[in-house]
Amino acid sequence: MPKVVSRSAVSSSTDAQPTASSAAALRVYYCICGEFILVIDKSLATLPRRKTDNSIIIRSTESQAGKARVFKLNAVAEEPILLERPGGHEKQYRFHCPRCSLKIGYQSSPPPVKTADFLYILSGALTQMQGQIPPDAFEGEKDTSDSTAHQG
Repeated sequence: MPKVVSRSAVSSSTDAQPTASSAAALRVYYCICGEFILVIDKSLATLPRRKTDNSIIIRSTESQAGKARVFKLNAVAEEPILLERPGGHEKQYRFHCPRCSLKIGYQSSPPPVKTADFLYILSGALTQMQGQIPPDAFEGEKDTSDSTAHQG
C-alpha cells in the first residue's frame, strides 16, 4: 500500500477586519422538551420585556421606532384567546411547541408569524441549551412542597 503524505498550511491574520456575516452571530433557542423553536440575530436576554406579563419583545416589522429583528420561529399557531387586561381586552394569537405543545409566545394579529409589529416570547419558555430548563421557567410559581412532610 502506498504511503499517504499530506501537507497543509495554516494562515491567519490578526489585522483582518470582521465580516458582516461573522458579526451577525445567530442565536438558537429550544423548548424545554429539546425541540428547536427559534433562531434570532440577538440574544433574548438583551431584548426588552413587556410590562404586562414580562414577555420578551421581538420587533417583527420595520418602523420609525426601530429595525425589525431577523428571526425564524418554529411553532404551531393556536386559536386566538381574549384576555382581560386593566383598561380593556387583548386578543392574543398564541404559538406552541410542535413536539410537546408548551406555550411559546404570541402576537396581536392572525398568523403567520411577522404579520404583527411584535412577537412576544413567554418568560421561561425557551433555553439556549437543549434539555436544560431556563432559570426563569418557574418564576412566579408558588412552592407547594411541604418541608415538614417526610417520605417513609
